[in-house]
Amino acid sequence: MITFQAEGVKMPKIKKRETTAWIKAVAATYGKRVGEIGYLFVDDEKILEVNNEYLGHDYYTDIITFDYDEGDLINGDLVISLDTVRSNAELFKKPYEEELFRVIIHGVLHLCGLNDKGPGERELMEAAEDKALALRKK
Repeated sequence: MITFQAEGVKMPKIKKRETTAWIKAVAATYGKRVGEIGYLFVDDEKILEVNNEYLGHDYYTDIITFDYDEGDLINGDLVISLDTVRSNAELFKKPYEEELFRVIIHGVLHLCGLNDKGPGERELMEAAEDKALALRKK
């Protein structure tokens, strides 16, 4: 089951049923099934608080992924800062909605085993995001 909640921000306009089906389809391309995934949309101050408390990081980010996977069943909590998503959309000259869905699927790709911190991993993650976004548009 995939849940979507907002805390301190207005819930983004996403079609939950379509988005859930898309997330499941992307996970399936990695041989994964969706268990429990919880999305929490927040503002920059809240994501900074979460980043500090749970990861010891003192900076803003667009998404934090908490991975509770069990084999091929993906489970996790994904905390997304809509403020940072909006800033990044402006920075990268992308539509806000496209950046939002890129971040939504970014967390799922982490749950599927992709990373973006090591050498060459960022490029692989971006390619996987692009592939997933193309699936959404079909």
